Amino acid sequence: MKGERTGHTLQATALVNEVYLRLIEIDHVQWQNRAHFFAMAARLMRRILVDAARSRGYLKRGGGVTMVSLDEALVVSNEPGEDLVALDDALTALAAVDSRKSDVVEMRFFGGLTIEETAEALDVSRDTVKRDWTMAKLWLLRELRGVEHDDV
Repeated sequence: MKGERTGHTLQATALVNEVYLRLIEIDHVQWQNRAHFFAMAARLMRRILVDAARSRGYLKRGGGVTMVSLDEALVVSNEPGEDLVALDDALTALAAVDSRKSDVVEMRFFGGLTIEETAEALDVSRDTVKRDWTMAKLWLLRELRGVEHDDV
């Protein structure tokens, strides 16, 4: 939330409230522990923030009717919402390659979990989380900058 522009419509309290409402609607989840709860909350925060960013971008571009060239679409925007959508797309791609690294980013970035909490939630060591966090950040940076895999 701290990366969002001043006066954006989704405030931290509203985000937490929305996550809470979605969590209490889930009847079939068998909560394993506190870390499992925080991991699920992080995933819901990601979905809510990305949905809000996509919605804002959709409306901003006239409801999706504006056509842009491929070159224009590849330029990374300075808008935090568009960066969040790009991050979400990159995280989805990372999940296809290594789901645990994607989970680490989701828990740390969106959920604000510490290394220890993330390790507990994923049932791995702190060192594994640190390695995954480092590798995932590098992978995402490469994806977001559009570097070809052969160039690295």
